[in-house]
Amino acid sequence: MSDNTSATPAAWPLVALFTAGYLAPYLLPTVVGRLDAHLPLSPAQAGLVGTALLLGSATAGFTLASRIPRRGPRPLARLGLLLAALGYGTAASTSLLPLVVAGVVVGGFGSGSATAVAAAGIAGHRDPHRISSLGLLSVSATAGALYLTLPHLGGGHGLPFAAIALVAALAWPATGRLGGPTRPGPAVRSSGRPPYPRAGAVLAGCLLLWSLTQEALWGVSGRIGAEQAGLSEATLGVVFAVALGAGLLGVTGASAFGTRLGRAVPIGAGTAAIAGCVVLTSSADGLTGFAAGEILWNAVYPVVLSYVIGLAAALDPRGRWAVFAGAASSLGTACGPVVGSLLAEAFGFPGMGLVLGGLLLTVAGPLTAVALHAGASPAAAAEEPVLRGAAPAPAASPGSGTGPEPAGAPVRVRRTPRRVLLLSPAARRSRERERERFL
Repeated sequence: MSDNTSATPAAWPLVALFTAGYLAPYLLPTVVGRLDAHLPLSPAQAGLVGTALLLGSATAGFTLASRIPRRGPRPLARLGLLLAALGYGTAASTSLLPLVVAGVVVGGFGSGSATAVAAAGIAGHRDPHRISSLGLLSVSATAGALYLTLPHLGGGHGLPFAAIALVAALAWPATGRLGGPTRPGPAVRSSGRPPYPRAGAVLAGCLLLWSLTQEALWGVSGRIGAEQAGLSEATLGVVFAVALGAGLLGVTGASAFGTRLGRAVPIGAGTAAIAGCVVLTSSADGLTGFAAGEILWNAVYPVVLSYVIGLAAALDPRGRWAVFAGAASSLGTACGPVVGSLLAEAFGFPGMGLVLGGLLLTVAGPLTAVALHAGASPAAAAEEPVLRGAAPAPAASPGSGTGPEPAGAPVRVRRTPRRVLLLSPAARRSRERERERFL
């Protein structure tokens, strides 16, 4: 039986972890809005609490990036889900501000741990784009349902936190299908750092800024809708739910279309389209403009994110760049609400949108360049040569746990060392006498 390091992880546990880890950032507008409305906090202070949640998530990603292969995904995923359930449950059950903040930070670390494990598993999957698309579909559907439901369940700051804690608890059974600690083989020990360090660093830096702009707008979207567009909380909930539903349609289309156009075109063109949606949303002064901007933005954003996750997985199939990029994204997401609030106070909502749109256009170029680089030389192709032919693959041996490869599949060719035969002195003299006789 092959070891666990080469086994392909199952899809649905990764989707469950992805949903539990990403749900808190998706619910950030209602979390920040309810903290502002039901606790003695100003809008800026409520935004800082949301930032603390996301900083905890980013810290988990940077902390666990190199530990997942050694510790194994199952114990780290269970630790993350436990911290998320306890932290968010504590924040939901009390009105004491220090306990709420502490619970938010602990819960954020748990969310980041679940996200890191999911990112590493998705990178090691045979089809990371499909799994990331399924994860985005799941979290978008869950968040959309909560946006429709929470306004009808009463007030209080604790309902969104209780919902996140409940989703984390429901994801716990999925950890039973994840692997435990494994002893890395010689090939794993020999590779000390991820491949393509320059491309990976550019991807992580651009994704930090990319996520910062998204969350800067997402963190103040509720304020834009309420203060500038004049919408009620129930109407805002409907708009956000419809927007997340549009995201479901977008991700479904991206999953069906796959990577036929590669990753560069969806990432570059999609980021430029998001820049336009940011400007439209931030300048809206009524329901029509606000709803159009939010719906278009949320339809494109998860599509681009699914291709970015696949790009990080292509740079390193072991998932290290996926985890680092996810942590950088969480760090940018953590700074987003504060940056959005500061820009809104300095330039107003329309001016904030122009600044964020310009920043998105700035990072679109480097992201596209990294996508082109990864498409030209994927990391997995550097490990061993591949010959494509119609020769059938040999049948699997009994107990190997692997099935036969389909006809026409890539045939892996393993290089074997050349053998050099050294002749003894007597044999060398005999061979020289034979050569002289024929000459």
